Amino acid sequence: MNQTSVVNIKFLCKAVGCIGASVKRVGLICFLLLCNGAYVCAEDGSRAWLRIDSVGKAEVTCHRKSATLSIARTELTKFWKGKPVVLQLLSNKVTRSLGSDGYAIFSDEKGVKISSCGVRGILYGTYHLLRLQETGIDCSALSIKEKPAYQYRLLNHWDNLDRTVERGYAGRSLWNWDELPEVCSPRYQAYARLNASVGINGVVLNNVNASPQILSSEYLAKIKALADVFRSYGIQVFLSVNFSSPAALGGLSTSDPLDEEVRRWWKDKVQEIYRFIPDFGGFLVKANSEGLPGPQDFGRTHADGANMLADALEPFGGIVMWRAFVYNPGDEDRAKQAYQEFMPFDGAFRKNVVIQVKNGPVDFQPREPFSPLFGAMRQTAVMPEFQITQEYLGFSNHLAYLASLWKECLDADTYRDGKGSTVMRMTATPLFPEAITAIAGVANIGTDANWCGHPFAQANWYAFGRLAWNPHLTSGEIAEEWIRLTFDMPQEAEQSVKEIMLESREAVVSYMMPLGLHHLFAWGHHYGPEPWCAILGARPDWMPSYYHKADTFGIGFDRSRTGSNAVMQYHEPLCTLYNSMDSCPEELLLWFHHVPWQHKMRSGRTLWEELCYKYDEGVQHVKAFQRKWDEVLPHVDAERFRDVQKRLKIQVRDAVWWKDACLLYFQQYARLPIPYELERPQHNLEDMMDFKLNITNFECPPYGFSR
Repeated sequence: MNQTSVVNIKFLCKAVGCIGASVKRVGLICFLLLCNGAYVCAEDGSRAWLRIDSVGKAEVTCHRKSATLSIARTELTKFWKGKPVVLQLLSNKVTRSLGSDGYAIFSDEKGVKISSCGVRGILYGTYHLLRLQETGIDCSALSIKEKPAYQYRLLNHWDNLDRTVERGYAGRSLWNWDELPEVCSPRYQAYARLNASVGINGVVLNNVNASPQILSSEYLAKIKALADVFRSYGIQVFLSVNFSSPAALGGLSTSDPLDEEVRRWWKDKVQEIYRFIPDFGGFLVKANSEGLPGPQDFGRTHADGANMLADALEPFGGIVMWRAFVYNPGDEDRAKQAYQEFMPFDGAFRKNVVIQVKNGPVDFQPREPFSPLFGAMRQTAVMPEFQITQEYLGFSNHLAYLASLWKECLDADTYRDGKGSTVMRMTATPLFPEAITAIAGVANIGTDANWCGHPFAQANWYAFGRLAWNPHLTSGEIAEEWIRLTFDMPQEAEQSVKEIMLESREAVVSYMMPLGLHHLFAWGHHYGPEPWCAILGARPDWMPSYYHKADTFGIGFDRSRTGSNAVMQYHEPLCTLYNSMDSCPEELLLWFHHVPWQHKMRSGRTLWEELCYKYDEGVQHVKAFQRKWDEVLPHVDAERFRDVQKRLKIQVRDAVWWKDACLLYFQQYARLPIPYELERPQHNLEDMMDFKLNITNFECPPYGFSR
């Protein structure tokens, strides 16, 4: 860009007031800059963080041959801009200590050596070297040894066979079942490449609410075609299975896990799968949860069901990931039920079974305490399940960088074996020599050109992969990497974008459900606020009032020793810490306590006042994001700039909607004024309570409200 172009950019931005400019004015800027030949090149986001310009001149040596090594060599030949690279597949003390996925990178004045005892390790080392190059790290004297924290690092796709995606906000399912196996979209390879670049090594292709049809021979042939594409990128295929498949697909009279005919059916089916896919990874199972079938339908236990599948998979090296997301209607606190169902069977599961546990004890809320199961099971492998797709965080409309949410869980101390027993340590350290270590993220990927809907939602896919590999990385370090790989902007602009990302999740918590409030969402779609929601005949634990319990005394769910006693599922000192209103962390106060409206908070405000300030704080944060994003206009291509700006506008409106709906509704119980120094509500409670969001058009929130 020449000096005249720079002057023109500054003049045009100043002329129309780009900070806080309307969408039309920003569009005019973009048009004028394009005409001037000075604007950043258009991008649709399809390259995500792999935006390296091909050089095609690097000297790369590798004396071994495999499809995976060929990919590593090609990537370096096309994109490495430094001295010669040697790829070494060898087994010595160093490489064996790093495992088949680990690698060593050394460089000096002669060049670079990437070594591993496994071909996947060579590929991961290749992508690490390119990442260092593209983020501006000096690669002239490298001495790096890395191995992943978790053995299995998986994406869970909630994709259905009709190509709808449950909780998907980025288009249809990538898997075009009608065309497979004859036609393999080039997107499959691009998807595999992006996953491999951040160390993801497993993919569960289908929804946990699984159709038995996925195990039919017809679909296994289609799955084989995908597995053949993914294999060279070090990615194993896994399947979610419906527990009633022997009856529903196989025609048996039962699916009882202790029935010999049922056990034989599963063994035969597993053998068939491995004939199609020799490196098949195993099964993910959602059983006896939200109406799905499971072993309890036959008077059996979770261990009975999981072990039957584990026995079928064990000869082939397959694993079972058995979800702990189970709860039943009744008087018991929903937050306690997973712990109660699984703890009696600690030690009863086969060694190739791992219990997959959501980060919190309820359901992927914007903030929850960590699930007590992470600190409870001592003889059974447990793995974290995070949600990358933003079911409860504004779908693909809201900017919410989730690395901080996941770090909050991973870094939480369970105190299981004393201080330092973090969730990360409890799940990444094998409990016994053969124990599985694994981590999963519910994918946010679809057929949208940019994969994830919101341009910044790509950061969550990227961050999950990086944390699955190295959970010691900070949210800030990952954000810096992603920004440098995704945009081309000066350091000052990078810092502004980083600030937006690092503040975004806390902003969402503030304008949705601060101070430990949870599950205030609208019925069905979980997008907007409905703290008043009451559906005739629906289960109580699907209603917001079950969780907020607002009355004229106060608000919040009493999980103390005198309430549901959920605090007893945590080790000391957490049990005592959470049990007292005075010591409970304020960000979780209403999770563990029913607190009087006039309760004095640490700020000196009453609980009601603090609630009002938190909601307003969330709104003001998102308005600040708008201003900061407008400032980086000259450094972002027009397409992505306008896309993010449009979504931030929606997010601000949604934040105001959340604030007004929750405060006006809870004010009926608190009977106190909203502090006068805060912005007044823009809506009427009656209008908001009458409004029903058309979820097929959720980009158009209710402004104004229609009856």
